[in-house]
Amino acid sequence: MRPLHVVASTAEAEALIRKLSLAGWTRRDGFALMDTSWDIGPQTLVCVGRLGDTHTASQAVLAAARGAGVVAICDPTGALGRRVRRDLERIGPLGWMPGTGEASANDVGLDEQQCKLLDHLAQGLTIAAAAEAEFISLRTANRRIAAARRSFGVSTTRQAVVAYVQHISAADG
Repeated sequence: MRPLHVVASTAEAEALIRKLSLAGWTRRDGFALMDTSWDIGPQTLVCVGRLGDTHTASQAVLAAARGAGVVAICDPTGALGRRVRRDLERIGPLGWMPGTGEASANDVGLDEQQCKLLDHLAQGLTIAAAAEAEFISLRTANRRIAAARRSFGVSTTRQAVVAYVQHISAADG
């Protein structure tokens, strides 16, 4: 797991960076990464900066895809902010902070049936097949998965499955 945040002000960003620094994350101003290795996740690097254009936003998303944490400063409700939030949500759940406890399905409010459905989906089953495997109706399965999407703060089932797998992987250490 890595911290992925889109905040409205420098003050919010600085508060997040202070917390991340205490948890062992290293601050890097800007989003352009010069490191030649693709996976920089083990470095616990968090990139911070103001997003003023689509190029900088693309660099922020690329940094997150390479494993860096991201604290992006822009209007989260503006067009650029919405785009960056959507792109970052494809990489992982927004708002995660280290030290908030061990990752588990209960951290995001999932019940046992939601976890089982997401497990089935992570294994490649369709929602219909997952519902059948759990002996529930397709409608119930869709409602449970929609609730899981809301819990993770994502908009698609695929994003929920990715967030769930990442969340559980972090719990396993």
